[in-house]
Amino acid sequence: MSNSEKWSDLATRLGSAVAMVLVGAIGIWMGGFVFHLMVALICGIMAWELVNMVHGAPGSNTALMLGAVTGGALFATYYLPPGFALPLLLAPALLGFGQLERNRTIYMAYTAVILMAGYGLMEVRNEMGIGWMLWLVVVVVATDVVGYFAGRAFGGPKFWPKVSPKKTWSGTAAGWVGAALVGLLFSLNTDASLQLIGVSVAISMASQMGDIAESGIKRKMGVKDSSNLIPGHGGLLDRFDGMLGAALFLLLIGQLIGFPPVIG
Repeated sequence: MSNSEKWSDLATRLGSAVAMVLVGAIGIWMGGFVFHLMVALICGIMAWELVNMVHGAPGSNTALMLGAVTGGALFATYYLPPGFALPLLLAPALLGFGQLERNRTIYMAYTAVILMAGYGLMEVRNEMGIGWMLWLVVVVVATDVVGYFAGRAFGGPKFWPKVSPKKTWSGTAAGWVGAALVGLLFSLNTDASLQLIGVSVAISMASQMGDIAESGIKRKMGVKDSSNLIPGHGGLLDRFDGMLGAALFLLLIGQLIGFPPVIG
């Protein structure tokens, strides 16, 4: 691959990335209802994309219905008592299992991940504040951006060529380095200890696992992108797959390490 081919999509990707960063920054800064609505919309659209991929009928009413139910259920979780909200984090996944004729297990499992990760994002912003929300976003973005540039600049052995032919070990490892630097910067400017570096690398790995999981689904379904909603990036699942893995992992480990992490 020539140098021009390596970077041919860079301008488009950057333009779309800037727009997404601006929208995301506004939502994170405002928090509350606006952030909940933004996360619910994103998760609903991701569920719609997922159904289009696994159902094999893009644009179907089934995809629209399940996407709307997923987004609505997630949004409602923060405005209901916890006991009533918990079933909503699983109900859309089970509903789709009864609606789809193929790949139902993939839909059920991945929709549950979307819902739990979306809930995790709202928990981070609501309970831990804007600072830790930004930390999570910056770790995931650094993993993706540093990995993207390092992978194309250095190349080398592929990470998993049958599933994601463009990903390399150099880009993967560079993503860990980028996340570690983010953890170092945040630890130096907060009350968190240097152990935040290790937490950041673990979040980076979870982000990459989310990316690989979505790539595996696309490969199985024989599609290049989850949709064409975002120029240069594909769909929201293509852009937020890493955030799904990171948010879900943080929701789980937060109970073990006492998040915000390793204070003192």
